[in-house]
Amino acid sequence: MHLSQRALQELVERFLEEDIGFGDITTLAVVPETVHGHGRLIAKAPLVIAGLEVARAAFQVVDARVQWHSAIQDGMVLQPGSMLAELAGPGRALLTAERVALNLLQRLSGVATLTRRYVDAVQHTRARVIDTRKTTPGLRALEKYAVRVGGGHNHRFGLADGVLIKDNHIAIVGSIENAVAAVRANVSHLQKIEVEVDRIDQIPEALMAGADAILLDNMTPEQTREAVALVRSKPGGERILLESSGGVTLETVRAYAEAGVDLISSGALTHSAPAVDIGLDIDMSPELAGASVHAPAAP
Repeated sequence: MHLSQRALQELVERFLEEDIGFGDITTLAVVPETVHGHGRLIAKAPLVIAGLEVARAAFQVVDARVQWHSAIQDGMVLQPGSMLAELAGPGRALLTAERVALNLLQRLSGVATLTRRYVDAVQHTRARVIDTRKTTPGLRALEKYAVRVGGGHNHRFGLADGVLIKDNHIAIVGSIENAVAAVRANVSHLQKIEVEVDRIDQIPEALMAGADAILLDNMTPEQTREAVALVRSKPGGERILLESSGGVTLETVRAYAEAGVDLISSGALTHSAPAVDIGLDIDMSPELAGASVHAPAAP
């Protein structure tokens, strides 16, 4: 997940603080402190599950006495009615943490589910599906984790991770050649350089400048096929990483993959993934105090 347990806890604490504020006044008024609860997280729609550890952290940050058992692992494909996890603990904690836990679980599972659909669509091609930086502020590490759970791969995590020369960089310095030369003069020799082009006639300049990767931006599948053929026909062209990006949909992703690119990036994996339907059913009883829960059977 690229997050330590401490970092995950701190992140979840911030989410809980946003929701709880100075206290869950409804639950504190209605639910006696002595009441314990037993809860079940249930899939209400087909999904690829992601974020179970995040959801568990939400409950246990609110109250460490909450017990969590699950036979489910992130990445599993589940059908409606599948039990994701079983919980037991103070009733107040279950109710207070419920919305944050569900929001995160539904959001991350939505990203994983959509990613899996893209990945399935390009099966048996050389292309890998990757994400972008078009993530929800504060959720990047979790959303990029969900992409991996769904079978996709991560592009750079942030601006400090890799070099990507885009159209505005080129406009400022006047040419691809100037932009690549500036990068070479200012970053480590170990860094690969990717250059974005939106016209096929820019490709020879990117190759001459020494680009290690070329991003084909907003090209049609037909233009992409032409661009791939051009790059591969050049000496050393097979070593150039080719990425398609911009306007790729579930309906078109296969065509881009068949055009021969190595990577297909889509911001939709994170910025347009719908949350999946997951519910939490809770039973409350004073007699449940101290009760334990048992791991549900895997579907």
